[in-house]
Amino acid sequence: MRILITGSNGLLGQKLVNLLAGKENIELIATSKGENRIHNKKGYEYKSLDITNKEEVFDVADEFQPNTIINTAAMTNVDACESDKEMCWDLNVNAVKYLIVASERNNTHLIHLSTDFVFDGENGPYKEEDEPNPLSYYGQSKYEAEKLLQLSDIKWSIARTVIVYGVGENMSRSNIVLWAKEALEKGNPLTIVDDQFRSPTLAEDLAMGCWLIVEKEAEGIFHLSGKDVMSIIDLVYRVADFYQLDKSIITPIKSSSLNQAAKRPPKTGFILNKAIKKLNYSPCSFEEGLAILTQQLESLN
Repeated sequence: MRILITGSNGLLGQKLVNLLAGKENIELIATSKGENRIHNKKGYEYKSLDITNKEEVFDVADEFQPNTIINTAAMTNVDACESDKEMCWDLNVNAVKYLIVASERNNTHLIHLSTDFVFDGENGPYKEEDEPNPLSYYGQSKYEAEKLLQLSDIKWSIARTVIVYGVGENMSRSNIVLWAKEALEKGNPLTIVDDQFRSPTLAEDLAMGCWLIVEKEAEGIFHLSGKDVMSIIDLVYRVADFYQLDKSIITPIKSSSLNQAAKRPPKTGFILNKAIKKLNYSPCSFEEGLAILTQQLESLN
């Protein structure tokens, strides 16, 4: 089986490469823009790919003729999407159009990563059948890509997720768990929203969920996240508790006081019954995820 990963330099992309490289009967092609940032170069082939370049997408797909493409590449900075709508559309919508055509040409199963931000957050946590109603340009772009897949004639799957955290190599962006841990360790006062609720997702769990979709050739929409729904401030409190750090420097604030460019859904989180039943998906609790993250950080030192 030939699997092509886009966005392999991102956190999820790296975890997928680590999970699948060297697996028996899998020929893995990792692609991302620029140089390969992953230390382990064994068990897979790396190719630089700009997914917003239609010809590059077609050339790489036609060369490797993958059975499966897992598209993890995206513009995910929600406020940046609001200020640079053209780049957001290019990466999150046009690139998916190219991947769909490439998948048609090569009879490929396209697994596309999406987000809880397709929902307005009025009735979370959400199941797969709930009606999207994005509040931000980022959410809208991801929803438009979902609709492209649903209208296509290819074999497709959509894996929606929520706040992904974990330890990556040479990452261009951090994630909320590592950021909160570092800030608390330094004793930096934190102001954190208490009126947004999410299901933080360990990157390894999400990678496993994607692999289960491949393995079971499962089609349709799947919600893949952590099992615990919590407020953002509760997430930071739980990080403080886990690492026995001072919680008194954490101050609650309301989302409305932040003046962020993009509107966030108040309460998302996912109902995981479909993924548990159909994929045998079994994510960690938040504290179990923190324990895994801690081991990985220690192994880097």
